[in-house]
Amino acid sequence: MLGSYDEAVADTPDGAVVLVGGFGMAGMPVELIDALIRQGATDLTVVSNNAGNGDTGLAALLAAKRVRKVVCSFPRQSDSWVFDGLYRAGEIELEVVPQGNLAERMRAAGAGIGAFYSPTGVGTPLAEGKETREIDGRTYVLEHPIRGDLALVKAHVADRMGNLVYRKTARNFGPVMATAATTSIVQVDRVVETGRLDPEVIVTPSIYVDRIVPADVLETQEESS
Repeated sequence: MLGSYDEAVADTPDGAVVLVGGFGMAGMPVELIDALIRQGATDLTVVSNNAGNGDTGLAALLAAKRVRKVVCSFPRQSDSWVFDGLYRAGEIELEVVPQGNLAERMRAAGAGIGAFYSPTGVGTPLAEGKETREIDGRTYVLEHPIRGDLALVKAHVADRMGNLVYRKTARNFGPVMATAATTSIVQVDRVVETGRLDPEVIVTPSIYVDRIVPADVLETQEESS
């Protein structure tokens, strides 16, 4: 475990590919993103389910002009005004990936799979320029893994080894992102002693987790500031 969110992201380089967990705001690692804003890394490529909500979390990172490109499945919604403004002004790049393909491309990276064929997107602009193949009478498009330099993930509970349990829809994307990044950083609501978690409920094994910051660290930081 680490002593602060800032320490957890301190070595993030400019130009990094950052996988940001969350299903909208559910499971978004807001405190880690805020620390990344303070850290100052720029020219980032962010991979996330959507392109930010309101003015907090990922949207705040976009507003700080630290992101060069967003890879996501759902870039526009009622409160995605930060991304929308940047995109319309030509200040940010966008790669749209269907949601299932997005998750599977990261899962493939974590599993060491070189590429895979998917039927999703065939015959649409999303498949333009990609290899296609007919298998059992159906057309598929070749998709390649998405690997991250860094994954920022939020989990509900961790043990001291780094085994993770998520809460409801916060589980979306976090588990595959943790496997697909060179360095996986996790903020958690609480940490328990090793052996306290039922092995049957562990979603992300500790082997995929590099750094953990428990929520009570934020409380300590605020009290000392």
